[in-house]
Amino acid sequence: MTDPLQPTLFDDATSEQSPAIDVAAFERATDHRLDEHSWIAYVPGLLVGHDQLLAELATLDVWEQRRRWMYDREVDEPRLTGEYDDLGAAPALLIELAATFSERFDVPYDRIWMNWYRNYRDGTGWHADRPAHKAPTATVPVLSLGAARRFMIRPAAGGSSTVFTPAGGDLIVMWCAAVRSTVELLRS
Repeated sequence: MTDPLQPTLFDDATSEQSPAIDVAAFERATDHRLDEHSWIAYVPGLLVGHDQLLAELATLDVWEQRRRWMYDREVDEPRLTGEYDDLGAAPALLIELAATFSERFDVPYDRIWMNWYRNYRDGTGWHADRPAHKAPTATVPVLSLGAARRFMIRPAAGGSSTVFTPAGGDLIVMWCAAVRSTVELLRS
C-alpha cells in the first residue's frame, strides 16, 4: 500500500462500529431490470462498520499494482488489486461475506477479488468484466467500502446509462448477462 488510509475528515460515530453483516438489508434491496435476462440489485447498508473493515484491509500485504496492455503499450492499472485464491487465507469477515453471498445467491463463492480505488485519480473507463465471459451467466456481488463512488452501467450496444452511487457498506449485485455482453461498466 503506497498511500496512507484516511477514511474520513471528520469524526463519525459509524466509523467506530465493529463490522457486521446486516442480512435484513437484503429486504431493502431494489432491483433494476436491464433486459429480460439481466438485472442489478442495489442493497444499501449490508455491512455496518465498513470503515473498520477498510482499515483492516489496508494493512494487508495482498495489495499490488498490476499492469495491463492497453492498445499498443503496457500501463499501470488505475487501482490496487488484492485477491485470495484460497478463501481460507482471507480475514474472517471476508469469509463470512462469501458464505452469506453463497447462501443468498445460491452460487459457491470460493475466492475473493478486491480492487482498491485509492483516490480521485483511480477509476476505470467503460469496460466489460472479461472473466464473466467464461460462463453464459454470472452473479457478481460488489461490496463498496469507504467513500461513495459512481458505478455506471449501460447497454454495450449504446444507450442511456444507469447510475448508482453506493456508499460504504452498500452492495451491488449484477445477475446473468449483466456482466457479459449486455452492458459495459464505468467506475469512477
